[in-house]
Amino acid sequence: MDGARPAWLMRTRARYVRMRWRRTGAWLWPSFVALIVVDGVVGHLLPPAGTTETLVAAALLGLVLNVIAVVLLSRPLGMLLRRFRPDIPGVVARDYGGTVVVFVVAAVLLTAGLVHRPAIQARQRESGDAIARAQAWIGARAPDEFRRNLQFVSLLAIQPGTIYRACVPSVDGKRSYCVIVNRNLPFQRSVTFSGYEPNSVLAAGAG
Repeated sequence: MDGARPAWLMRTRARYVRMRWRRTGAWLWPSFVALIVVDGVVGHLLPPAGTTETLVAAALLGLVLNVIAVVLLSRPLGMLLRRFRPDIPGVVARDYGGTVVVFVVAAVLLTAGLVHRPAIQARQRESGDAIARAQAWIGARAPDEFRRNLQFVSLLAIQPGTIYRACVPSVDGKRSYCVIVNRNLPFQRSVTFSGYEPNSVLAAGAG
């Protein structure tokens, strides 16, 4: 019994040490889940490409990037960490590496969104200018049933930043009054009539 007791104590101590390390290093999956939510919010508010991104689409992008990054990089980073801290168990080192990776992915998505933000703002200014030109032209020339709905403008980018098709629905919603806006032309000559077919029909045909 006396000879077995030290071995039992050593095994108990080893289990305790492993448990302590596992608790210390168990940050990867809580961080992973939390940062998927963060990635979704950031991508929705600051899309890294295009002009808009839904919360679900942004979260899915974050999920895919995080999975790929964790699979590819958590083990190499864990091995690198163990060079400096050989006392850390391999599984805990990989957990640390994966945690670093998901934070880096979140930082990259945030940076991409901030860098892309000026382009989005420029597109919004261009669209606003096209709408203003269309509203001025339609308000001066269209029949009353369309002028009364002047605030409801449907805008379709034909050549983003330059040429747009703008439509205003009639009061009864059965017809649309549409114009082409060319922002390269002077304000007075930049708008021409484009028929009564709504943008939704043209967009569906183009798709």
